[in-house]
Amino acid sequence: MITLVVFLLVALAAAVVLWLRACGRLRRLRERQAREVADLRAAHEAALRHHVQRQQALLDSMIEGIVVLDPQNHVILANRAAGHFFGFAQPVTGRALLEAVRHYEVAALVARLAAEPAVLGYELRLEESPPRFLQINAVALHAPDGAPAGAVLVFHDLTRVRELEGVRQEFVANVSHELRTPLSLIKGATETLIDGAKNDSVALDKLLAIIERHADRLTLLIDDLLLLAKLDSGRVALNLQPVPLRAAVQEAMDDLAPRAAGREMKLENLLPAGLLVQVDPDRLRQVLSNLIDNAIKYGRLSGRVAVSARPLDNGRIEVCVKDDGPGIPADARARVFERFYRADKARSREQGGTGLGLAIVKHVVQAHGGEVRVESEPGEGAAFFFTLAKA
Repeated sequence: MITLVVFLLVALAAAVVLWLRACGRLRRLRERQAREVADLRAAHEAALRHHVQRQQALLDSMIEGIVVLDPQNHVILANRAAGHFFGFAQPVTGRALLEAVRHYEVAALVARLAAEPAVLGYELRLEESPPRFLQINAVALHAPDGAPAGAVLVFHDLTRVRELEGVRQEFVANVSHELRTPLSLIKGATETLIDGAKNDSVALDKLLAIIERHADRLTLLIDDLLLLAKLDSGRVALNLQPVPLRAAVQEAMDDLAPRAAGREMKLENLLPAGLLVQVDPDRLRQVLSNLIDNAIKYGRLSGRVAVSARPLDNGRIEVCVKDDGPGIPADARARVFERFYRADKARSREQGGTGLGLAIVKHVVQAHGGEVRVESEPGEGAAFFFTLAKA
């Protein structure tokens, strides 16, 4: 009996040991499985974060604004460009579209997607200073069963396009105006001749002089327009060579001396001898003539126009053409190099010119790799600076 009891106790002990070992193995197996699941979850989360980061980086690199919405019109995703357009900071995930963009016209556009699959080419004006123009393309998203799944909005900045359209329209209007005046005078003189003035020698000479003067004005305008077109397209070949700068300035002053004498103005060549610049001499003559002529035109009666230069540390030479006239208003200084822009329109038309001189100066200097700028204070004249490469 005792032997049986001992046998049963030993068997029970062995069974307990086996059970404990099995429990240990099961626990270790579960722990290993838990670690593997945790590792897999961590790897999946890391891969997901990496994917989201790559997706966000890709979207943030786009110049178009992107906003993705859920079915309740809450933002799921928005890139940096969209934030720039509407002034919201990242992240905006989870916020309502109207709260993010603060523009009812955008919210109304999204509301149209309930009845339309897409709204394309919608133009939005943002009242900023200056105003910004956006083109919006919106597409509704649907789940496989056809249920609404949100929307995607793409915003394309049209501001520069609208600015260029405005410049083009202004340019066409200015060219039309500049052409109309001499053409009208030529036509009027021609009609007067046809009506019988050709038989009056005094009237004939006067009218022919009018026709010649304004035909020359048209020729100059067309030549300037063609030159600007060539400069814009990069089709002007520069004949670069060392040019003595003082001699070039003096040549331009000698050509314009009669105009200066007519206004009793003194032309001063303050450049030191020995300065050589690497330029196209014909184009340099255009730049100097336009700037000195401009200084004579707008300078003070019986005043002075001075041309000076100084070497810069970057191996270039800066030339300055300065007058002592009334100066240029602050709001006009940023636009004086635009085509046909005139700070004093009445005086400019009275003294002639095409209104393209400073635009030609800017483009010629830039074609030489230089820079041009103007400094002016009311009542203290204007100083035009441009840089050229030292020879």
